Amino acid sequence: NNLGILWSQRDRIETAQTYLESAEALYNQYMKEDGNPPLDPSEHFMAEEEKLTDQERSKRFEKAYTHTLYYLAQVYQHLDMIEKAAQYCHTTLKRQLEYCGYYPVEWARNAATLSQYYLSKECFMEARHCLAAASVIFSQAGQVPSAEDDETEADQQDLPERKAEIARCWIKYCLNLLQSARKLLEDNIGELDPDRQLELKAQRKKEEDEKEKGRKKAVLFGTSDICDSVLAMEEKVSSVYPLDFQEAREIFLVGQNYVQEAKEFFQVDGYVTDHIEIVQDHSALFKVLAFFEEDYERRCKMHKRRIDMLEPIYTDLNPQYYLLIRRQLQCELADTYYEMMDLKVAIGNRLEKLDSHTVKKINSLAQFAIKYYELFLDSLRNPDKVFPEKLEEDVLRPAMVAKFHIARLYGKLITSDSKKQLENMQTSLEYYTFLVDYCEKYPDAVPAIETELELSKEMVNLLPASMERLRAKLTSLV
Repeated sequence: NNLGILWSQRDRIETAQTYLESAEALYNQYMKEDGNPPLDPSEHFMAEEEKLTDQERSKRFEKAYTHTLYYLAQVYQHLDMIEKAAQYCHTTLKRQLEYCGYYPVEWARNAATLSQYYLSKECFMEARHCLAAASVIFSQAGQVPSAEDDETEADQQDLPERKAEIARCWIKYCLNLLQSARKLLEDNIGELDPDRQLELKAQRKKEEDEKEKGRKKAVLFGTSDICDSVLAMEEKVSSVYPLDFQEAREIFLVGQNYVQEAKEFFQVDGYVTDHIEIVQDHSALFKVLAFFEEDYERRCKMHKRRIDMLEPIYTDLNPQYYLLIRRQLQCELADTYYEMMDLKVAIGNRLEKLDSHTVKKINSLAQFAIKYYELFLDSLRNPDKVFPEKLEEDVLRPAMVAKFHIARLYGKLITSDSKKQLENMQTSLEYYTFLVDYCEKYPDAVPAIETELELSKEMVNLLPASMERLRAKLTSLV
């Protein structure tokens, strides 16, 4: 173990791996061939009557092996062997609980981190179990004397921050679970598919019991007293995909509670980036909940909540220091206004005749969406206010989607003034043409925006004829 640690500190990770894997093999071989607890090295220097009991020897030997697994988990992480790292991390955490050898704060943090690996694999039951265990063990911090040396004072001072970090992992859990359910239930235009919903509900009833029993065995942490607390914690939030608004709302509310908890520590003063990320997650929770809502008006209100939480933050951010975050917020605000405008159009289509209030609302939302897309595109200009000839790869898709959406928004603006309508169509055509021309000049951009490009080509063909008809109509009126 010590040689493994030494080589890893010298950044010779493969050499460290060799030593630590030898330590693991040695433990396994010894347990298989002998199995009795070996002497502790310190006993060679003790009088006979001071020698350790078998129980104490066993405890020290097992602790050394737990350290082997702990260091191997880190080595595999370094070598990007993520699955193996997660497996070793899991075994380490399990053994630390069994042998009461852990700091509650550190243990909870590691378990919460492991939950994020399970999330990436969409193993929601395992992720929830890790988070529930993290919350339960964390609550022991400062109350239960640690079996290791006392936790350092620094750890005690860090408690509020660690608690907020675990809350953030819970937020990600709720968000990922809702987003994965959305993917399952979406039809080809991003709306909820009722047939798929019924099919999944029937399927879930059949599968649920067997699957849960089988997987539960593989993942449980801890001794029976801890297990009860962990199970109680798990019962507060589902680990199966929500299939309707009610189920989605329950997960959303749990996520929202953790948002408040995380924001208590990560406040704007002192933790700008963290605070904004939490608010963005809160907005994303509303966005995915709106997907499950069938009532368009209520859906609109949810998006309005997103605007209300994102706009003040955006306004306060200094563009000099927070350019990237401002760009993210510009795109998100534009998309949200765009979505609200689409919903208002859908509501308007149900009316026999569009009233002036609805027209005003649709136009106002479209203008706000255009404003934020334009702000995003302006942020890509150089100091001389010139738009880049060729876009960087990381902004290519967002920039093209912004151009495409602006084109579509100008086409959606409602006006009784034919001259104004012609102007809007002209602007719309210019944005569609930009997309088509750009992709002709840089064909490698095509894969990033295939759908938008197809539609833009179509519009570039159709719009001139519509504009001609409108011009003819205007001339005949004169």
